[in-house]
Amino acid sequence: MLKKLAGELVPLAVAVAVVLVVRTVAAEPYNVPTPSMVPTLMVGDTLVASKYAYGYSEFSMPIGKLPSFKGRVLERAPERGDVIVFRLPRDTSTTYVKRVIGLPGDRLQMREGRLYINDELVPRQDAGAFTTELNGRTETLHRYVETLPGGHAHDILEMSDGGLRDDTAVYEVPPDHYFMMGDNRDNSLDSRVSAAGGGVGYVPVENLVGRAEIILFSRDPDVSIWNVIAWPHAFTRFFTRVG
Repeated sequence: MLKKLAGELVPLAVAVAVVLVVRTVAAEPYNVPTPSMVPTLMVGDTLVASKYAYGYSEFSMPIGKLPSFKGRVLERAPERGDVIVFRLPRDTSTTYVKRVIGLPGDRLQMREGRLYINDELVPRQDAGAFTTELNGRTETLHRYVETLPGGHAHDILEMSDGGLRDDTAVYEVPPDHYFMMGDNRDNSLDSRVSAAGGGVGYVPVENLVGRAEIILFSRDPDVSIWNVIAWPHAFTRFFTRVG
């Protein structure tokens, strides 16, 4: 009886080990629960993040974490504009996804809703209105295409240029840290708010988990998983690249 049981458990254990290795070394899925990255990521998106993109840290394990160590193994630096899954510095049990806007040594500031990097205004181009659901209400926001230093262009949303975090002090990104922002600028708790103030603050390099690569599928979390027809974006966002 024990021999038979052991024979049945061995393949299961091997399968679990393979899954853990893949999710630790290669890629892992993450669900998007908030609208902070709209329009790039929608609430209900399930994305895959590549673990190998930036190397591995103590937070690379999908369950718990590896023994504590500083920095990364096989490290490769993120590029400005990458969408990154990372562990929240003030609570490493929480996972966030934002875009890298500031690199180590950068100076950043928001002035009247416009982003400045190293004292240079980041250009944006008007892309018309964008209508979405926010906090149970239909909102029409301003959509822009923002082009970061280095040439990476992506969509951002603004309710106005006079919001709570549209005028800030100058942020100086420390060595081995990154500055993250949400594409939905007036609906994102990000590095513009310090960790002490309940925000993200600067993100240490060891907190990076992986680069968001592709959206597997998307569904409204308030709609039954069986009611596929009612999922917004269900058929238009499957297997789309995150950019």
